[in-house]
Amino acid sequence: MGVLDGKRALVFGVANHRSIAWGIAKAFHREGATVGLSYAGPALERRVRPLAQELGIEFVEPCDVTKDEEIAAIAAKARDHFGQIDILVHSIAFADREDLARPFIQTSRAGFLLAMEVSVYSLVALARAFQPLMPAGGSIITLTYYGGEKVAPGYNVMGVAKAALESSMRYLAYDLGPAGIRVNAISAGPIKTLAAAGVSGFKTMYKMFPLLAPLKQPVTQDDVGNAAVFLASDWAAKITGQVLFVDSGMNIMAFPDKDTLVREFGAGD
Repeated sequence: MGVLDGKRALVFGVANHRSIAWGIAKAFHREGATVGLSYAGPALERRVRPLAQELGIEFVEPCDVTKDEEIAAIAAKARDHFGQIDILVHSIAFADREDLARPFIQTSRAGFLLAMEVSVYSLVALARAFQPLMPAGGSIITLTYYGGEKVAPGYNVMGVAKAALESSMRYLAYDLGPAGIRVNAISAGPIKTLAAAGVSGFKTMYKMFPLLAPLKQPVTQDDVGNAAVFLASDWAAKITGQVLFVDSGMNIMAFPDKDTLVREFGAGD
């Protein structure tokens, strides 16, 4: 038996086999949940549908989260297909490559608004649309990154968006708490995804991460998927409004240890 037996989960944000959302979907399926997938648009369909077939997932629908009518449409389709939803995963983030490539102070007004609309407001819009499909309560999970709490050079406008996302998560946890709906976030370490490819300096960050993190290990999709299973399960029944770090302990570090500095950078006393 799986810890999610009998639960119905809808995962937004699958782009390809490297997506964190796909890692979560696989973990949910492994633990017995009935899973549905949503992707950003027609360009991704050819990648997502074969993945769904691997797990026998029947509900696979596009949704442009910048359009309220498309959110309403997928909620209606989910109601027809599942009856109700127990788990909603928001793994959606986007910023213009140009705004990621230049210093934050040079972020364009349009780029700032786009990053906030797609990466932040979409969580609010999805939570509002799917609340009626969660009459027995449930779990909403979003994906964040430590660059929303501390400066991660190169993350720029996306770091600001993640800060807003985490605050939105907490306010939603408050609003939806009386309905028994828990809202949490997972803050993962660097993982090679389609979105990460647009972050300046990501390759260096990815290479250095295992050297600097306390566990000295990279983070994988499966690690995040397992954490999502926990947050979605009854084991986390009294946890809401929290950021769960899945980053090999990197978030506790204020500065690299001396041995790493000497070994990697030639620094000494």
